[in-house]
Amino acid sequence: MINRECGIFRTTYQADMSLYGVPLARITVAAFALFFALVFPFVVDHKHLVWANFAGISIVAAIGLNLLTGYTGQISIGHAAFMATGGYTAAIMTTRADVPFWVGLIAGGVFASAYGLIVGLPSVRVKGFYLAIATLAAQFITEWIINHVEWIGGGFQASIIVPPASLGPVRFDTELEKYYLVLALVVLAVVAGLNIARSRLGRAFVAIRDRDVAAEIIGVDIFRYKLLSFMISSFFAGVAGALYVYYVGTATIEAFQISRSIEILAMIIIGGLGSILGSIFGAVFVVVLPLALEDILEFFRGVLPVTDIDTFVSQLKLMVFGGLIMLFLMVEPEGLNRLWRNVKDYFRVWPFSY
Repeated sequence: MINRECGIFRTTYQADMSLYGVPLARITVAAFALFFALVFPFVVDHKHLVWANFAGISIVAAIGLNLLTGYTGQISIGHAAFMATGGYTAAIMTTRADVPFWVGLIAGGVFASAYGLIVGLPSVRVKGFYLAIATLAAQFITEWIINHVEWIGGGFQASIIVPPASLGPVRFDTELEKYYLVLALVVLAVVAGLNIARSRLGRAFVAIRDRDVAAEIIGVDIFRYKLLSFMISSFFAGVAGALYVYYVGTATIEAFQISRSIEILAMIIIGGLGSILGSIFGAVFVVVLPLALEDILEFFRGVLPVTDIDTFVSQLKLMVFGGLIMLFLMVEPEGLNRLWRNVKDYFRVWPFSY
């Protein structure tokens, strides 16, 4: 049948290593790609298109953090520092060196990757809570440098105005054009993440996560692969930061503070650690749910018996969002990806559910 593995025989290594070996999986991926490319941007309004763009940028950053934390087991709560590095690198190179958009985007990822190499050096000696504190220190150091070094950020809480992204004669000015730019980079990030996860590199990451001592005994170079994990994760974060700067048109440190790092960490926990698809689920959940809750609460603006409705809506939105996260994690600690796997496995064996 189209949704089962029955009757599907893989006779080559290439077929065995394919991303989607079941026909229904390939059809589903193609259908989703066509939907988001040809249907979705034309059936939603401007506001929901903005939601989709912010979710797409968060997906790129979440995939990078999941490769580090979910696959390699290296806890990081300073992911926004690498996003800031990529964002400010792209902004400085675009405004002061007048480089093309794609050069600034790649440079943002490369500089963030180099910074990740430096920050990842403590991971060779420490792990767990101590590594988390080291990455937290990197977050605060990055914020201080950007705020106080005038050559970088222009002074305390200053910002850099960035022109819209362009590729030759094509300028990404409208929200629809920005949507296609974000969508293209999301597709590249997802494909890169899936291939890294199923490669020898990804298997080494998982071995380090599960038992680093055993991984070293069987020949995995712990020093090398931990630093590679930090560099790859930081590259994704740098690209996401640069994309964010080009999208909003300004580079400001307020967009890359510690709250942003915690938000991205929440994305991969809610979506599912060690899963590229979970990164997508978590990013969409964390970005879209508060905005949707705000719209729902705004609908009851004239009904709620409060004096300052704006403050009440903003605070209640955070309370409801936090409560939903707690409830969800109690129901399914392994994230949204696990829920999706349960649904998928049910239909794989139906009607023989035992």
